[in-house]
Amino acid sequence: MTAQFRIALAGNPNSGKTTLFNALTGSRQHVGNYPGVTVEKKEGVYRLENTTIDIVDLPGTYSLTAYSEEEVVARDFLIFEKPQVIVNIIDAANLERNLYLTTQFLELGIPVVIALNMIDAARDRGIEIKEDRLAEYLGVPVVPIIARTGFGTRKLMEETVRQAAKKKEWKPKSISYGEDIDSTLLVLEEKIIASNFLTDTYPGRWVAIKYLESDQQIISRGRKENAALSAELEKEVEAVSRHLLETMETYPEAMVADHRYGYIKGILQKGVISHKYDKDRLYTSDRIDKVLTNRFLGPLFMGLVLFGLYTFTFNYSELPVTWLESLFGQLSLLADHLLPDGQVKSLVISGIIDGVGGVLGFVPLIMFMFFGIAILEDSGYLARVAFMLDRIFRIFGLNGSSVMAYILSGGIAGGCAVPGVMATRTLRSPKERMATLLTAPFMNCGAKLPVLALFIGAFFSENKAQYMFFFTILSWTVALVLAKLLRVTVLRGESTPFVLELPPYRFPTLKGLIIHTWEKTWQYIKKAGTVILGISIIIWAMMTYPGLPAKDKERFALQRQEIEAAYPAQSVAGGNMAVSEQEVAERARLLAEINRAEAGMALRYSMAGRIGIALEKVSFLAGFDWRTNIALIGGVAAKEVILSTLGTAYSLGGDQEGNVSLGQVLAADPDWNPVKALSVLLFISYYAPCFVTVICITREAGSWKWGAFSMIFNTVFAFLLAILVYQLGSLFY
Repeated sequence: MTAQFRIALAGNPNSGKTTLFNALTGSRQHVGNYPGVTVEKKEGVYRLENTTIDIVDLPGTYSLTAYSEEEVVARDFLIFEKPQVIVNIIDAANLERNLYLTTQFLELGIPVVIALNMIDAARDRGIEIKEDRLAEYLGVPVVPIIARTGFGTRKLMEETVRQAAKKKEWKPKSISYGEDIDSTLLVLEEKIIASNFLTDTYPGRWVAIKYLESDQQIISRGRKENAALSAELEKEVEAVSRHLLETMETYPEAMVADHRYGYIKGILQKGVISHKYDKDRLYTSDRIDKVLTNRFLGPLFMGLVLFGLYTFTFNYSELPVTWLESLFGQLSLLADHLLPDGQVKSLVISGIIDGVGGVLGFVPLIMFMFFGIAILEDSGYLARVAFMLDRIFRIFGLNGSSVMAYILSGGIAGGCAVPGVMATRTLRSPKERMATLLTAPFMNCGAKLPVLALFIGAFFSENKAQYMFFFTILSWTVALVLAKLLRVTVLRGESTPFVLELPPYRFPTLKGLIIHTWEKTWQYIKKAGTVILGISIIIWAMMTYPGLPAKDKERFALQRQEIEAAYPAQSVAGGNMAVSEQEVAERARLLAEINRAEAGMALRYSMAGRIGIALEKVSFLAGFDWRTNIALIGGVAAKEVILSTLGTAYSLGGDQEGNVSLGQVLAADPDWNPVKALSVLLFISYYAPCFVTVICITREAGSWKWGAFSMIFNTVFAFLLAILVYQLGSLFY
């Protein structure tokens, strides 16, 4: 008989939680969002003999107090979903800090199994941990593991299944917080239990602690349940807060935190942990950081790393990108051969193959880029980037906390502005948070990456890595300058301090890198096969209808008849007139010219063509023609649509043949040149964020006005920059 359990993984950021989740679930996982919020939800399956274990990877968090949405999500999942066991992943080299979250799990009463992770790194630092004593004093199982290599993970899951099978009732643990807090807790707990106040959901003592910690989520629920009792509890907390402030110059939440750490320290001093080396000794990570985070050498090395990433990406992805472009070219030729002339054939070739194929053709490049970024992230280097850039960010009114939002948005190319905007929740200053979320979309997200690759490959092919590096540095520069502009105008305010704990350097595992790379790449492929496909079909329809007037169709038909009469396709039967190969070729060339002219005029007559031509009255200042205008409008929905729209436009216009890539068509087009390509690239890099990002900005900022501001401000800035570059460049080109 097969048993099935549901467990949760929880732990601090950088504790190795995601590494363990990937090691356990492998490809048997899926990613979504928690209902009603934008916090990422990961679930997977692990099989142990006859037992199936559903694993939920909770957001990384330092506590269960509702200071951030991640903490609220993690806590609500535990309380309302009630998994049988929570596996608490702890960094063995930072035991005291990591156990702070553990104490809160124990106070909640949920069954816990501690995964003592990175035990090898702790031993390298001379840290010896007696896990049996730690288990005895905490009253929960403790299993040493190395998630990166898989050491101890089976034993961990066996212990987890053992605990889940016991079906324990939740038994909250009591920790002493000092005489003043404990006496108040007793009073609060008695009133809470006597009135059955929130106790159907939470333990009574835990509710009392949350009132002392000023947990706004619990207080808000309490006011809805019983406003009078909630007011009474708040009055008790106010009295003890006043007393602590007058006598000890502290607050209840600070006292609670201090005593939790005191409880942890008391356990660790009972022979649980010992240090073989001096605590002040420099370890390997520290010695590496003396070079890699050096004030002068650090930024130089960071630049070399980024340049190396782009060189690796372009050099190794060039061949598979060419193969895919050739594959889609062959598909176009096959569809042209098999399908009869008509709208269905046009839709398949121009709307689907040339449209979506233009996006999917860059999958290898996206995959290589994500692989490189996964190495930087899993090794711990990205945290060093945030640390080093803090000094620079302060000049522009931000701090190092904004760095990760920029990186997630595509600061090293290949991210997404949506998680970047959401990452600003960790910023404590509302003004810094707003400045960061409004400028994060200026980064080169994964949607912009294939667009950059297309134009750089077509017009700057000899220096692809250099131009990619240039656009990365430029995106950071533009974002920071505009953030400074916002911070000295509409978002004036003081900068806040930045605190960051650097994780130790680690060797990434191949399995972890493959999982991270495939997750991001599959999201890109899925988007191309759903959202981009749908938009491509809509834009194809807009570029196809209403079509040419009847009189123009007749005119082109007459031109064809004239060519066919002047150049017969074959010898006249029984006659002496023979048709040479040159005449056959000339006939085909002239007919192709007529077809292109008809297709081009039909595109101009279409709904999208008319919109693009109307916009040319202004867009000519930046060098944008009507076809480019159509693509840029589509890019507001999703930046990848720019590629699919250009592919469809040049296909419908008769400029793109099945065996020729879009980049080759643009490079050969006399209306395009490097100056125009640079102007278009700059506009695409900085104009209105995609629709999903605008919605995210609106939700995170709490007002649609900021979403509208982002669209208008970004587009005006991008257009003025494009005009400047095009007009100046045209003087010299």
